[in-house]
Amino acid sequence: MARRDDPPSRSRRGAGPSGDDDREEGPLEIAIVGDLTDHEADLTDRLLGVEPGGTCTIYFDSPGGSPYCAMSLTALLRLRGINATAVVTGECSSAALWPFAACARRLVTAYSVFLFHPMKWQSEEHIGLREAAEWSRHFGDLERDMDVFLCDLFGREADRINAWIRAHRYVSGREMVEAGLAELVPLEPLAHLTKR
Repeated sequence: MARRDDPPSRSRRGAGPSGDDDREEGPLEIAIVGDLTDHEADLTDRLLGVEPGGTCTIYFDSPGGSPYCAMSLTALLRLRGINATAVVTGECSSAALWPFAACARRLVTAYSVFLFHPMKWQSEEHIGLREAAEWSRHFGDLERDMDVFLCDLFGREADRINAWIRAHRYVSGREMVEAGLAELVPLEPLAHLTKR
């Protein structure tokens, strides 16, 4: 789910009447909409389309998804040194919080919504008791590690973030700003997207 008409090496504006490409360079825009897991391959491909150390803008309206998918997207952002600006246009909840927190700049509106909660275990397969016990052990370790990592990505407010997680708390854009985790923007054109 991304908006880009050309390969990463080309620019963004549009071919002129002569057929020459007169587009200006600009950051790739990626939309993380819906369940992360349903769009993991496309999102991974789009992040790989950003040059290492490059910039992009990621728009979020996602209820989350698989913690493994969230970790993979977060790892791509960090390992490739991508300078991403996050913009939460609707919801950014659950597993979507990790790639959001990995962005260098985080923009929210007064209407943005975030759900912090403990990870949920869901299995759609019939598994044996031993496998279930091992999965439970692994899942407990994963939950602890990812909660610590989320606080590290945000770089502050570990006590507040952990309290939100334990309370299954819906947090507003304004509360994220008050906690120092994001910047509040009005619903008007963003300067870095409208420069010509």
